[in-house]
Amino acid sequence: MKELSTAPSLVEQVRDAILAEILEGRMPAGTRVIQESIAQALGVSRQPVQQALLLLRNQGVLTDAPGRGLIVAAMDLDHVEQMYEIRSAIEGLAASLAATRQADRARKQGPALIEAGRKAVASGSVARMIAADQKFHQFIYELSGNQLIAPSMDSHWTATQRVMGEVLMRDERPRNIWDQHEAIIEAIAQGKAEKAGKLVHQHLTQAAEFMLKRLRQRD
Repeated sequence: MKELSTAPSLVEQVRDAILAEILEGRMPAGTRVIQESIAQALGVSRQPVQQALLLLRNQGVLTDAPGRGLIVAAMDLDHVEQMYEIRSAIEGLAASLAATRQADRARKQGPALIEAGRKAVASGSVARMIAADQKFHQFIYELSGNQLIAPSMDSHWTATQRVMGEVLMRDERPRNIWDQHEAIIEAIAQGKAEKAGKLVHQHLTQAAEFMLKRLRQRD
């Protein structure tokens, strides 16, 4: 049996490149997606582009265009609200488990993640801010010790990235969430499971309210 590689596949790289264009606002909702143009720009064949577009369609980022082809889908605010409800429940559990199981690791590795997140905000880079936020939350999934949490959350992260991209691009002063992240890490590092879970719930509830308010103002 062939050994598996942990490196991103070409399809994943193409998907990430297309998603980055959408997150950075270069492909707004309604933009028609042209396979040939993307393949040429990325220097790849049409096959990985076709597969990447199918992934993005299945994740709700793209939708069928009138006639044929694909366009960038409009943001579904009901879906955004429901996605944050799911995240709040699952990630609250993850933080509680993390405090019970891996407080030491949180204490040792958490501060570096907080510092990196604050640097990302200071840089003003939307891509860096989104990446730092995702890395923080995925760290908590790892700390939980529950191997079902990360794959359960994978389907929600594309939507989360898109919501953050839409809002961050339009905010002159992006909302700094890293004080909240630091408080969560401190609660986990102190082994305070109930407090950690509550802080994550509050953090994601406030994030949902903030993001939805901004998206409704935009619309």
